[in-house]
Amino acid sequence: MAFRNIVMVKKQPLILSVESSCDDTSAAVLKGLKVLSNVVCSQEVHSNFGGVVPELASRQHMANIVPTVHEALKVANVSKEDLDAIAFTQGPGLLGSLLVGGSFIKGMAVSSGAKLIGVNHMHAHIMAHLLEANSSRPGFPFLCLTVSGGHTQIVKVLEPNKFELIGETLDDAAGEAFDKTAKLLGLPYPGGPLIDKHAAKGEVKFKFTRSRVDDFKFSFSGLKTNVLQFLKRELAKNEGFITENLNDICASVQSEIVGNLLCELEKAADLHGIQNLAIAGGVSANSFLRSELLRLGKSRGWNVFIPEFQFCTDNAAMLGAVAYYKFLNSEFSDLNVKPDARLEF
Repeated sequence: MAFRNIVMVKKQPLILSVESSCDDTSAAVLKGLKVLSNVVCSQEVHSNFGGVVPELASRQHMANIVPTVHEALKVANVSKEDLDAIAFTQGPGLLGSLLVGGSFIKGMAVSSGAKLIGVNHMHAHIMAHLLEANSSRPGFPFLCLTVSGGHTQIVKVLEPNKFELIGETLDDAAGEAFDKTAKLLGLPYPGGPLIDKHAAKGEVKFKFTRSRVDDFKFSFSGLKTNVLQFLKRELAKNEGFITENLNDICASVQSEIVGNLLCELEKAADLHGIQNLAIAGGVSANSFLRSELLRLGKSRGWNVFIPEFQFCTDNAAMLGAVAYYKFLNSEFSDLNVKPDARLEF
């Protein structure tokens, strides 16, 4: 009697995810961990105010969410009736923005019959590393330094959707320190990428004080004050100080922030004995952070993982990665799920 191998192949779920935690409206369609579309609609209006205005952000989400979702479905060549699940950012983030995304997705889930999945925004940044579109993906366990405008954390990732928070900022996030420094220097919002650009042409000539906190913790409020006082002193002596030294100031501030981040990450890696190191979040797009982590990783024998640029800043594909594993475990939300601006990690 001849036998043949029979392989049971489970259909990969088709998931639409929508991100609306801050000022970017994004929608993505994933089949399993394969990204079929990832559309991001940014809000330009905030550049006029030097930062995100929550009321304006929520209004812009209301205008952008329908065309953004429509485009994501169109690019993926699927209809809402094809979807197995629909995911949305439950928090943390701006409450008005979260409400827009959550309300829209709840209605869409009811009309399509798809399962509803609420996602933690910070989990999503980390899980972006597991998307198939990345050139390489970390094995477990791995440490992830998650750095954005609102959060700075070191997380031990034990397995998909299983996290252990190792340390976080006690006050301001690293991304906020970048943006606030840029504002002091007269650079337009968002200032973080501009500091990176100017720093590439400068040298580290100025020293700033680092806050002393417990291991694996961060504090950047003192740095902002230090920079402010430094600029006041120098401008009192020379009104053209910022213009004449912009590149070097940016290089010096950036060096301090990145040095602080990697110092704590290195200590955490040593204590936990982990060789797989990753970064995530908007600030992971910073070229100096990326290059310094690669340099440190080479010297320490680490396996370093850096997400594709499209998955660094807020995007919906990263939510889809979290939603995929929640779907496999039947971790669904009901219609009573509420957006939470301070959703705990």
